[in-house]
Amino acid sequence: MLRNMKFYVFSRSSLDLREVRLFKTKLFGSSALIGGVILGAVLLLNHLGGDVLGLGFDRMSMLAAENRILREQIHMLGEQMTNVQRALDHLSDRGNELRLAVDLNKIDSDTRAAGTGGSVPPSVSGFLSGEAREVLGGSATMLEKLEREVKLQQASYEEINRRMEYNKGLFAHMPAIKPMEGAYSINSFGMRLHPVLHIYRMHEGIDIISDVGTNVYAAGDGVVHFAGRTAGGYGMVIEISHGYGYSSLYAHLSRVAVREGATVKRGELIAKSGRSGLVSGPHLHYEVRYQGRRQNPVDYFFDDVEAARYRAQLASAPPTR
Repeated sequence: MLRNMKFYVFSRSSLDLREVRLFKTKLFGSSALIGGVILGAVLLLNHLGGDVLGLGFDRMSMLAAENRILREQIHMLGEQMTNVQRALDHLSDRGNELRLAVDLNKIDSDTRAAGTGGSVPPSVSGFLSGEAREVLGGSATMLEKLEREVKLQQASYEEINRRMEYNKGLFAHMPAIKPMEGAYSINSFGMRLHPVLHIYRMHEGIDIISDVGTNVYAAGDGVVHFAGRTAGGYGMVIEISHGYGYSSLYAHLSRVAVREGATVKRGELIAKSGRSGLVSGPHLHYEVRYQGRRQNPVDYFFDDVEAARYRAQLASAPPTR
């Protein structure tokens, strides 16, 4: 019906009705123009009013801007995590140096990779696609790797700290000083001709030669395991158990100054030298054992530090924290 509709207007010049050409086109054009103006006004008012109509155009624009900012921040975060990774690599190298210093094996690259490996759970970026998935997934992977590596380094440094504490005790108890002033031969440990029996036999320590009554000091911290006279050729003897598998023996003494069960410190006076037992002259027979096996005591002397001088230096040293 609208298709056959015609519109006429009265012409004052000709005093008759004239048909308006292209009426429908003009009608629709005018309606569209008016509608556009009204819609533009509504959208403008809606924008100025904070999207009171809930159309969401402003929110979409804000989300797009936020997404752009988030992508930039994620990229920056990735660069920062790369810098953190470099710092962790440096700490790992330094940690390996410390591990070697306290007699621990290094953490090699394979062990480190096994301790910091793993994949990102799909739920982290499963709802994303395209660039967002790739960027967020890569950042999450890097973050998880850093977290694992921090835990690995933390465990390593805790192990180093425990080993340092262990070493403090070990070094304090190790028989590491010359127990008496006097001369000795660095080759006296091992097979030799016995000076009294004149037969070859194993000499399981070294002989330090000095006058009867020379002070004898403990070579390391420990507990006196035995103090007294023996039935063998060693005469009067003191044996100290140092722990950590170490023990030391002091023989041919003239007098003992400690009792069994007493706790002694390195450099503490424990006896006087003598010539008790089967000897050819006054001297101190000194032995070091580790895990029950005799060791060459010379290998444990710390630059041939004299016990008396060691105690004097220890007494004058500032207290440790």
